[in-house]
Amino acid sequence: MSAATEFALGLMVQRTPVPLRLSDYRLICFDMDSTLINIECVDEIADATGKKAEVAAITEATMRGEIADFKESLRQRVALLKGVTEADMAGVRSERLQLSPGAQALVQACKQAGLKVLLVSGGFTYFAEHVRGLLDIDFVRANVLEMKDGVLTGAMVDQPWGDICDGAEKRRTMLEVASLLGIAPAQCIAVGDGSNDLPMMAASGLSVAFHAKPRVRAEAQIAINQGGLDRLLEVLR
Repeated sequence: MSAATEFALGLMVQRTPVPLRLSDYRLICFDMDSTLINIECVDEIADATGKKAEVAAITEATMRGEIADFKESLRQRVALLKGVTEADMAGVRSERLQLSPGAQALVQACKQAGLKVLLVSGGFTYFAEHVRGLLDIDFVRANVLEMKDGVLTGAMVDQPWGDICDGAEKRRTMLEVASLLGIAPAQCIAVGDGSNDLPMMAASGLSVAFHAKPRVRAEAQIAINQGGLDRLLEVLR
């Protein structure tokens, strides 16, 4: 691996020629939590039960790659959400969730250049579908929290594609959507911040780390360490 070079302040580029053309790509795939949006939703939901610190510590260790089994990590965290109400969830969505700086500008530029947009998240559909509406995203895959009588049970609901959207499922989803679009993986951009994003980033034509964990920054072709998501447009002309 060659050392990264600073393309501009807070914008690192390695192992790829620049500038690149946005029109060379046909699909851009985003992680959600701490990438397209400013929060880790599972941590904020846990605040309603007084367990935010406990859940956040597991999330941080998982995103850094210190906990390798994402599925078990997520099950542990979701179990701690038992008793959270739908009203609590709505409060997180309305009061804490914000789009990351530059998210709207980057998505709009991609759409104008003819790219489709995929949100693929180890988080939850409750928030992912909200973000889909805000950004007019084409495809979404995320996990479903089980709720009974307006209260979280501490479990998740299996879906037709599988049980939990982990790193392997993120990669598979990106490749599945690419296949449906009739494009090669080399025509995909993958943007993320945590270790569970690395499988799809490795399979993509261009991997982008956004305010990411050290391992992810080291393995990505482009690392945005300062500023918003739209800084990718400084490299992709």
